[in-house]
Amino acid sequence: MSLCAGQGRDLIGALADHPRKADVRTLLVELDPRNVDIGRKMAMAAGLTALEFIAGDAAMTDHYREIAPADLVVACGIFGNLSDQHCQRLISFLPRLCRSGGDVIWTHNRRPPDRVPQICLWFRENGFEEQWLSAATEPFGIGRHRMTGPAQPLIPGDRMFEFLPDDELAARRNR
Repeated sequence: MSLCAGQGRDLIGALADHPRKADVRTLLVELDPRNVDIGRKMAMAAGLTALEFIAGDAAMTDHYREIAPADLVVACGIFGNLSDQHCQRLISFLPRLCRSGGDVIWTHNRRPPDRVPQICLWFRENGFEEQWLSAATEPFGIGRHRMTGPAQPLIPGDRMFEFLPDDELAARRNR
């Protein structure tokens, strides 16, 4: 599954030529209906018939009931748009989205203050083991964490996170 999936280019690109693409069931949740429409067209062109887009708020647990727990959760481009409180909150929900032994792939910039070490700590506190992390010298943090504990039940109607207001995002980017 992919949260805040945009047009789904990361998953569509990875699956388009994969020999087992027909075996993959994928859910992508994206708020912008224009991105959803483009993503659906790209998926069809790539022959990805088991790839489902939902036009909706990716923060709501209701969208994931049919597919959770998943083997892979993609949370790219999200953490940098959240307060520390909501970043920690989203990570605390990932054991409800990811199966035991499944992976979460995530991203966050490394601009000061570098939040990547704290994000890794929150993953550890929530039953995940680091599998790979880009070097601290890179401008962007990319991580893969594996769920080592048991999956937890997904509770419908929960909000996993809220984005920072636009003025706070702009201030953060201009530091």
